[in-house]
Amino acid sequence: MFTGIVEELGSVRSLDGHRLQVACRTVREDSPLGASVAINGVCLTVVAIDEGGLSFDLSEETIARTSLRRLRVGAPVNLERPVSLAARLGGHVVQGHVDGVASVRSVAPDGAGGAWVRIDLPADLRRYTVEKGSIAIDGVSLTVAAMHDDGVTFALIPHTLTVTTLGTNVPGDPVNVEVDMIAKYVERLLTTTPMTPTHDRSELGGARP
Repeated sequence: MFTGIVEELGSVRSLDGHRLQVACRTVREDSPLGASVAINGVCLTVVAIDEGGLSFDLSEETIARTSLRRLRVGAPVNLERPVSLAARLGGHVVQGHVDGVASVRSVAPDGAGGAWVRIDLPADLRRYTVEKGSIAIDGVSLTVAAMHDDGVTFALIPHTLTVTTLGTNVPGDPVNVEVDMIAKYVERLLTTTPMTPTHDRSELGGARP
């Protein structure tokens, strides 16, 4: 489980088939073999460690459903280690399970060093978004500033632009999207027919009427 608070900007050392190597320092220090790390919002497992960073294997599902396949050598990536039970939840609950890939429509400076970023969001994901609600974009916990018929807009502060990949995004760039999992659970509960109990009172330790 993650929070969407990026700990380090790593960089891609190589992407050879299904093996991704990432250069990093901070995240490497506390990531043993088998540990989980979020790479641009995608939860991956550490399969190798060296002095330069960490390596991960990408499954066919990950390649098909995320933007990681488009990474190039030298590209920056957002890194976050799993949150511990004693840590503050600075962003929101993020699973690292990407729901889809969206596209950056526009990036406009806000006059105070930040930026307004608008993304085109697939229709099947827009229903899980609300104004002032939380969403993870490339692993960054963000608040929806405005809703549109075809997407959403975020207001990014200068710090976010500096310490995440969002500061390098340009129109047309793909971004990984993870919607609020609470919204998905609520939808599931509202659209699933409840199961009717089949046991009688005697099965529960009570007497028959």
